[in-house]
Amino acid sequence: MTAEPASSARPLSASAPRSSAEHAPAPVPAPPGGRAAWLAWSIGACVYVLAVIHRTSLGVAGLDAADRFGIGASALSTFSILQVLVYAAMQIPVGVLVDRFGPRKVLLLGVLLLSSGQLAFAFSSSFVPALACRAVLGCGDAMTFISVLRIAARWFPAARNPFVAQLTGLSGMAGNLVTTVVLAQALHSEGWTPTFAAIALLGVAVFALVALFLKESPALREFPDLPPDPAAVHPVEHRPRVGRQVRACWQEPGTRLGLWVHFTTQFPGNTFALLWGMPYLVEAQGMSRAEAGGLLTLLVLSNMTFGFLFGRVLSVSPRARMPIVLTVVAATGLGWALVLAWPGGHPPSWLLAGIVLVMGSNGPASLVGLDYARARNPVERLGTASGIVNMGGFIGTMITLFGIGVALDALAPAGAETYSATAFRWAFCWQYVPLAVGTLMILRLRRKLAQAGPTG
Repeated sequence: MTAEPASSARPLSASAPRSSAEHAPAPVPAPPGGRAAWLAWSIGACVYVLAVIHRTSLGVAGLDAADRFGIGASALSTFSILQVLVYAAMQIPVGVLVDRFGPRKVLLLGVLLLSSGQLAFAFSSSFVPALACRAVLGCGDAMTFISVLRIAARWFPAARNPFVAQLTGLSGMAGNLVTTVVLAQALHSEGWTPTFAAIALLGVAVFALVALFLKESPALREFPDLPPDPAAVHPVEHRPRVGRQVRACWQEPGTRLGLWVHFTTQFPGNTFALLWGMPYLVEAQGMSRAEAGGLLTLLVLSNMTFGFLFGRVLSVSPRARMPIVLTVVAATGLGWALVLAWPGGHPPSWLLAGIVLVMGSNGPASLVGLDYARARNPVERLGTASGIVNMGGFIGTMITLFGIGVALDALAPAGAETYSATAFRWAFCWQYVPLAVGTLMILRLRRKLAQAGPTG
């Protein structure tokens, strides 16, 4: 046998060094963004706007509901508590549904539930059937926000997601604006049944929009290098079990921190807008309905402004997350302390406007919690992780709604038809209980997150 020529190519041995490029994993392409992304997000956001209109409709109809059903503060708060309870309880199941079946199907189901619940509520004349209607409405509401976030995660690059999440919250405030400006006037001019029935029928147009035009993720034929959405390509039987998926999300410290951020920052503004703002301003502060509606509109406009501001800041600097959260918590606590401590229980208009402006930062700050979860969980778990986080603020809202209602009934004289400024002052002090608990948990989990290493 002749010797192998020295110049001939030899196979690379297992021990031969490889270049760093051979060891590096191929980079994952970023979602495309662009006009198609904004179109998909806009359609999803329309559903969220509709959901917020339904969700906040009772906030301007609280006094009307008390008269229609002949109920007091505790029973009135039950409407919002049950709606929020159902919303919070549905967050993890909805997150799993979004991860498994995609956001489009979940949005369609959400619109059906919203519309049917509100239509039945429009014709309800007694307490128990109306309560059941608000539960159905809360179930439909729960299916909207997480679905829109999942659409954004598939269409936009990761760096744009904090801004798009804030825009989603901001779009919801447009629905709140419709409630405070249009719905409040319609209730007095058209009456209970025509107003709520008209809101329910809006769902027909929104359902058609989603069914005909929504693309929940970029088409693979247009972007062949983009990883496909797991919900679209993996059979249900091959996906992780629900318990394992929830456990994996919960074990991420960013998910737990996100939940407590959402819990602590969202509930003060939510409680005010969903139920107790109008009664407090009208009964305790002696404002007319028009004046109180103006302050609730200011709350919405403030929320929209802070949403845009926080979104821009977080897109540039993720390190601003915790400073934003702690500043909002401190400002909210201090603002309410000034209002509640004001001599006589009747703070001046400028101070009431100030606390309303501060509470406008609550909703946008709560979305920072979703950003913590998004940075720590892979895309196939984003729906479940977002659902866990999104429970937080609504659990806090439920606790606060109930606590204020019970306190008002306990402090009111027997047979009283309205509540005094003093009763509202002491009842609103209940807010400091969830505020203190949430702040302690944020500080505790903040340290754990730092020990776990940098976020992705």
